Amino acid sequence: MPPDFERLKKAMRHEEPDRVPLVEGTIAYEIQSQFLGRKIKGDDLGGQVEFWSKAGYDHFPLTVGMMNPGEITRESSIVGLVENVLKKEEKGEKPWAIEEKGVITNHEDFERFPWEEAARVDLSKFQKVQPFLPEGARILAFSGKVFTLPWMLMGFQNFCMSLYLQEDLVARVIKKVGEIQVGAVKQILGIPKLGGIWAIDDLSYGSGPMVDPKIFRKYVFPWYEEMASLCKKNDLLFFFHSDGNIWPVIEDLIALGIDALHPIDPTCMDIREVKKKVGQKVGILGNIDTDLLARGTPEEVREVTMKTIQDIAPGGGFALGSGNSVPSWAKFENYQAMRETTLKFGAYPIKI
Repeated sequence: MPPDFERLKKAMRHEEPDRVPLVEGTIAYEIQSQFLGRKIKGDDLGGQVEFWSKAGYDHFPLTVGMMNPGEITRESSIVGLVENVLKKEEKGEKPWAIEEKGVITNHEDFERFPWEEAARVDLSKFQKVQPFLPEGARILAFSGKVFTLPWMLMGFQNFCMSLYLQEDLVARVIKKVGEIQVGAVKQILGIPKLGGIWAIDDLSYGSGPMVDPKIFRKYVFPWYEEMASLCKKNDLLFFFHSDGNIWPVIEDLIALGIDALHPIDPTCMDIREVKKKVGQKVGILGNIDTDLLARGTPEEVREVTMKTIQDIAPGGGFALGSGNSVPSWAKFENYQAMRETTLKFGAYPIKI
């Protein structure tokens, strides 16, 4: 089937489209390369679009805004952070694991930080990808990290201590990041073939929120409420991603006006409980365990995928994908099992 973004929009209206949509935020280039039988790289927009379209997705992901502090390279005050991020990426480690002291520890650091550079929005990929997009496909633009970026810039321990010792600094950093991210969203609203905004911001551990939810409510969620409002005014979908146990803030997130939650972390949340308790209020995206894709067998993946479709898909409000992303260490045959099972058994009405 050719891409049809209306399929995803219909599902998020809690209607039943022709089939369960497939949805992912990130699929490793190694997986894309195996699927197409040729090397796909980050600058190959045509090849990437070909993969997402042929694999059965109705969307194409692109990043906008200040998504990675490692992109900022000016001023000696941030050299350490940049080098740390780049070294971790080269080793295949998680560059966001900045735990102790960051580059903003006081108001003087805040003033020295190159915010003007951080606020620059590169729209070139949004323009360059246009000739490659099939008629029915739409871009999902990835933004967010209104909570994550501030603690990365401050260092997580310093960030948490500052919540008690200098909350005004934390508020200042979050406000600045929020302004940049919302500003980036505003700049892409006129881009052709834009289908929605997908906010990424890990709020929780498996045990619950990383900080007191009142911090989110006071400083972070208002920015996402503004993003959601912008999307509604422009007929765009608005998705929100957070790993971990988000039960303590799930009603807050729904109240912001989001269309769907991703990925309903299978390591600590039960997607069936989410469907039962809030499935009529918000769409559900996910949630095939990434560890299963990496360690399981195709038969196990098919079984879990079929069961998830059977239990969650009826009535719409659902798009199937991984429980986080499809990384390079996922088995290609397991990714194919998840994808092909959805295409085979996800036709409405569900009959499994």
